[in-house]
Amino acid sequence: MKPRLVFVHGIGGPRDAAADLDEWLRAVASGARAAGHGARVSGLTGGWAADARFAYYGDLFRTAGSQGSGSGAGDDQDDEVLAELLLEAVDERLADPDAPLSAAETRALRHARTQLAPPPGAQGAGAPARRVVNAVTTLLAVPGVRALGGWLSARTTAGMLGQVARYLNRAEPDTTGATLDRRIRARVADCLDPEGPNVVVAHSLGTVVALETLHEITYGKAAGTGTAGASPDGAPSSRRRPDVPLLVTLGSPLGIRSAVQPRVRPHPLATPASVGRWLNFWDRDDIVAARPHLETFVRPNATAVVPASRRVDSDGAWVHPAAKYLAQPAVAGPLVEALTTLAER
Repeated sequence: MKPRLVFVHGIGGPRDAAADLDEWLRAVASGARAAGHGARVSGLTGGWAADARFAYYGDLFRTAGSQGSGSGAGDDQDDEVLAELLLEAVDERLADPDAPLSAAETRALRHARTQLAPPPGAQGAGAPARRVVNAVTTLLAVPGVRALGGWLSARTTAGMLGQVARYLNRAEPDTTGATLDRRIRARVADCLDPEGPNVVVAHSLGTVVALETLHEITYGKAAGTGTAGASPDGAPSSRRRPDVPLLVTLGSPLGIRSAVQPRVRPHPLATPASVGRWLNFWDRDDIVAARPHLETFVRPNATAVVPASRRVDSDGAWVHPAAKYLAQPAVAGPLVEALTTLAER
């Protein structure tokens, strides 16, 4: 049976899902050729090796009439979460012995840290939104974050980064009462094939969304706590559990202890029961992927599957985009191998 390849994107502005699907597939093809799988590329780009889908939810962050922060930097609660996220990411980058920093990068990171967490009584500390925008302005000079902002303003970049906080704050209900995070997961769930094997490739915020979606489909809900392989409330899912032989995560923020981990459901973090293998890739210059060794804190599922984290090193400052990761032979190689094996079953 032809496997389904489901791409789950991360933060960002409005996008053309068809164009992004084409870009991500071309990036995988490039990486696959470099990994020595050139003969298999035509099957991927031609569509006979996998049924590729792009789970797009970016428009939900701009839905007219939704409650919440819209497309700006967010309300105070969102901004506080974003400040926590950036602060821990900065601290991890400063403390990483395997990623030496230049003097200029060190100064920028330390200055951003002071902006995010000013000492008591400091003048001009300002509201959370102001602290976040000021820190992002500083961080846009640092590799890994510059990739997120590009030519955009610090305020726009802060708004995009704030999408992580908006998802995790479980707010912004629509007219039916469905919160933003629930509507986003529904988009991803609709792309999964309940009948055949799925290979899920998730990037950035999409790694959180994909993890929660797979748990939710398995158990019927993503909320609550519980042990790996068991429903948080003991109730079976009303939806057929998809088979996911391979989950690939790229530039994931799941390792951020203060702002992300406590808010991800279920808690503590665990591998979804449907996942047969989990590969997690990170770049040392990707500040979003703070604490990238997910296997140190993600609990195994019933078949003992935990993430296997692997470092990749991209050239230049633009390291966070999904296409940058997918063009890496270390990422594309095992992805194409898995798709080929599933297609030949």
